[in-house]
Amino acid sequence: MKAPDDRVLIFDTTLRDGEQSPGCSMNLAEKLQLGRQLARLGVDIIEAGFPIASEGDLESVKAISREIREPVICALARTAAADIEHAQEALADAARPRIHTFIATSDIHLQHKLRMTREQVLEEVDRAVRRARGYVDDVEFSAEDATRSDWDFLVAVFEAALDAGATTLNVPDTVGYTTPTEYYDLIRFLKEQVTGSERAIFSLHCHDDLGLAVANSLAAIRAGARQVECTVNGIGERAGNTAMEEVVMALKTRRDVYGGVDTGVATQEIYPTSRMLSSIIGVAVQPNKAIVGDNAFAHEAGIHQDGVLKAAITYEIMTPQSIGRTSNDLVLGKHSGRHALRDRLAELGFHLEGDELARVFKQFKDLADRKKTIFNEDLEALVSDAVIVQDDTYELGDLSIMSGSFATPTATVEMTVAGERKKATAQGVGPVDAVFRAVAELTETKSELVRYQVNAITGGMDAQGEVTVTLADGERKVIGHGAHTDVIVASAKAYVHALNKLEWHKRRHAESEPRGI
Repeated sequence: MKAPDDRVLIFDTTLRDGEQSPGCSMNLAEKLQLGRQLARLGVDIIEAGFPIASEGDLESVKAISREIREPVICALARTAAADIEHAQEALADAARPRIHTFIATSDIHLQHKLRMTREQVLEEVDRAVRRARGYVDDVEFSAEDATRSDWDFLVAVFEAALDAGATTLNVPDTVGYTTPTEYYDLIRFLKEQVTGSERAIFSLHCHDDLGLAVANSLAAIRAGARQVECTVNGIGERAGNTAMEEVVMALKTRRDVYGGVDTGVATQEIYPTSRMLSSIIGVAVQPNKAIVGDNAFAHEAGIHQDGVLKAAITYEIMTPQSIGRTSNDLVLGKHSGRHALRDRLAELGFHLEGDELARVFKQFKDLADRKKTIFNEDLEALVSDAVIVQDDTYELGDLSIMSGSFATPTATVEMTVAGERKKATAQGVGPVDAVFRAVAELTETKSELVRYQVNAITGGMDAQGEVTVTLADGERKVIGHGAHTDVIVASAKAYVHALNKLEWHKRRHAESEPRGI
């Protein structure tokens, strides 16, 4: 896939590297939902997963390959033959498949992880790329930990990959170690020294351990790189990856600095995509996050307010509308119809029809009867509950609470457990504790509640409460979330959501070895 000199390809790895964030795993339905939105966003490549890692990853890449046709669909693979075979199998139905193979090149990794010589690595690169090229025409090779590798050895590695048939050469800052000046110099050096470099696209993949992922990515683009590997909201391993929305809007806003290069991203889909991801994984975006944070277009200081009222350009270098941001004012009420709901959901990035729309519409009407004003965040919570679902082992039914200053908090909870209707009553130090104890008894869970957080989704006395819980079961941590005008019900929904995620993970194959670049 060749990009013109004035075009930067967006390689979105939210579904692969982003999903590796602790507690941010997604099931098949969630991955498909987000994958459809990434296609609307206009990303060029979707890295859909690491097929050898688990049966769940394999099936997810297969499903995305079958359904999403416009972007290139990419699968990650180490240089091992089994990895590449799994990637090929997963991509069999893709309209535009890419195999992305990688091996570490730094002496640190060669000595402590791979226990291989440089000569052995060169042989692996040649063998793996040739094997991948036998299956697909589009092969990307990554030199893991490139920014801590010997530069001359990198030249040899990339020349071997090119000679074997690679079409994209990725230079990852795997541990977030480099700086913008250093990264710029490295990309320039490789483009000048690698024989045949004009035949390939140079790519970058930066982690944010020092808070420099976006700055490093932009420096690499100035040096001639034409593919950015990034994630929505910057999620990913450890401190995360390059934030897609920040790079895209930096290139668009400061074309004068970056030589007029641009991307093919439909920027008005940025905010809906950010919100969708946040609602799927249950991880809120920090308020002061660039581009998509709640405060990104908020002005409290009097001087700022005065300037914006006179001319928005005084304090806003882009418009909220340019990223698809809509007002948090009242958007819908109990008299609104199905078409109005569908249009508003589409603005938020949720394109629903048929049974999915019917389920959300029913819940919307129920909510509208309980609260006067329906906000965008309310709708996102409804979609999360009604559409982005998994094959649930546990289903919450009715619950009742007795609590007060003169009563021991007691909860009675009804649930469906593996198809069987059950009821339990438990006491706790508070109403939420009592509900959780009853649910734990019904599900026989041994998981530990690590974190419990309550937020009002919107303002007002009738606001929905959004509850996020983190559960731990051994080394596995998951995040569950639920929303309801009754915070006790929201708590129960969040707890059950997390338990279903744990059960889903138990059904997946154990993940194998390190998970990528």
